Amino acid sequence: MSARRTTLRAAWDFALVLFGFALLGIICVTWSVPAFVLYFVMPAAAGRRLGRRAAMFWFRLFLGSMEAIGALRLDLRALDSLRGAGPLVVAPNHPCLLDAVLVISRLPDAVCVMKGALLDNFLLGPAARLARYVRNDSLLRLASSAGEELRGGGQLLLFPEGTRSTAQPIGPFTEAVGAIARRAGVPVQAVIIEADPVFLGKGWRLGQVPVLPLTYRARLGRRLEPPTDVRAFTATLEQHFRRELAREATAGEAVAAQPIAEPPRAHG
Repeated sequence: MSARRTTLRAAWDFALVLFGFALLGIICVTWSVPAFVLYFVMPAAAGRRLGRRAAMFWFRLFLGSMEAIGALRLDLRALDSLRGAGPLVVAPNHPCLLDAVLVISRLPDAVCVMKGALLDNFLLGPAARLARYVRNDSLLRLASSAGEELRGGGQLLLFPEGTRSTAQPIGPFTEAVGAIARRAGVPVQAVIIEADPVFLGKGWRLGQVPVLPLTYRARLGRRLEPPTDVRAFTATLEQHFRRELAREATAGEAVAAQPIAEPPRAHG
């Protein structure tokens, strides 16, 4: 009976994962066609504003739908305090592919840094171009484009690792965050993303079915002023993330190690 329940649960979790992929695909197709047209007919400032708010709306709809059917458990409230905080480089760790979706769903003026192949993709490209997301093809061009968006009041979403975490709890950092913050003269807000389990992270096998619900929590780390020494700044930022993630892991182990209290015995 137990094995049968386990098999049924795995099949149900797999169905929810497939539903999530399908829902995200439908959302991308639904918005990509009008976004393609609006990019050419709307003034840049209005298109930028609409594109970013639409991204927040659609991603929040996706996450809310997945949470409603029991596939996700989310605590992203800490990100709401960044609204109206002015230009920032928002720098989260990057355990999985959903990280950008999580952050953008809470920030109405987020500027995402994307690979050129994704910006040229039909599903993602029209919406990304409407929102004036930034192409990551070289650090020099990235710094120039990102600086322009930051000066316009945007909040740049940039992962310090440059890719999904290649090690646990975090991979090595690049100097891109510090270089852009120095050039634009804006602070860097560290965001700690906790994912359990790490679904769609580096090394996750394509056919591997996670145990649902997936739990994601975002909390704010330090806010650092723009650096003068990019290399030293990068080392400080990486150490901060390692301390925060290690602290969270230690707290989780302590909770797991607590003995389960026995029920009181009846007297008589």
